[in-house]
Amino acid sequence: MDLDLSELNAFLAVARAGGFREAARSTGASASGLSEAVRRLEARLGVRLLNRTTRSVAPTEAGTRLIERLGPALGEVAAALDVVNGFRDRPAGTLKLNVPVSAARLVLPEILPGFLDLYPEIEVEIVAEDDLVDVLAAGCDAGIRYEERLEQDMIAVPIGPRVQSFAAGASRGYLERHGAPAHPRDLLQHRCLRARFENGRLVPWEFEKQGEIVLVEPNGPLIVGVGTAIDLILDAAEAGAGIVNLFEAWLRPSFARGALVPVLEEWWERFPGPFLYYPGRRLVPAPLRAFIDYVKAHPAQA
Repeated sequence: MDLDLSELNAFLAVARAGGFREAARSTGASASGLSEAVRRLEARLGVRLLNRTTRSVAPTEAGTRLIERLGPALGEVAAALDVVNGFRDRPAGTLKLNVPVSAARLVLPEILPGFLDLYPEIEVEIVAEDDLVDVLAAGCDAGIRYEERLEQDMIAVPIGPRVQSFAAGASRGYLERHGAPAHPRDLLQHRCLRARFENGRLVPWEFEKQGEIVLVEPNGPLIVGVGTAIDLILDAAEAGAGIVNLFEAWLRPSFARGALVPVLEEWWERFPGPFLYYPGRRLVPAPLRAFIDYVKAHPAQA
């Protein structure tokens, strides 16, 4: 059976985006063109791949099975075509990375500008989300995650600071009104500003001191989804709404300006930094190989 790769790519884009208009925005194609491509593919296969309503688009069972195999397969096709890149003087193409919001905010700004300057023919696309994903099925070349969330069949390369920590802070006004906690369990009596992962789980507040680990689940007036809304938590904390617990590097500017005061500093938990990870069972695309080499050649300070 002769299949058109553009039709397969169109189907995958629509299924991932959850709609034709959404896929059109992410791919630069027209919604009508994507719809026609999917119709041609369904006619060619003789099976419906997407259930369409006026409000949403979702894959059928057949479509779901196809997506499971299609993402990695198209990734292999792209990697095979990328072999040609090895014959160029300079690597070119697109590098798509799936990273947690914290890495997009705290790790990549120290790395990407130099890389983009060195490789002007490489376009980098960043997908920021905190849930662990199958990078190939998501159409990405590689991802950034922490060691406990890495899959065993992945190759991992250290990226960014090798030691990080969480930090808690509050405004002087808040501490004057409510007092400062002396122990992590005291947070149960305070107004705490929290974040929630996309899977519905609240981001845990974990503290450590001389081997003693304390996990608390405080309450508070504000919960936001992990992502760009994290800035709202920071703004609210600076305005005196409660205590915040985020990456130390995220709070450092607020501490430096005096907008926040460190809280429970001797209990701040330290942990290993993140890793760039990618599948070891496929050819490494030239843009990703260039990025890996750049990261190895420019290690972050500990």
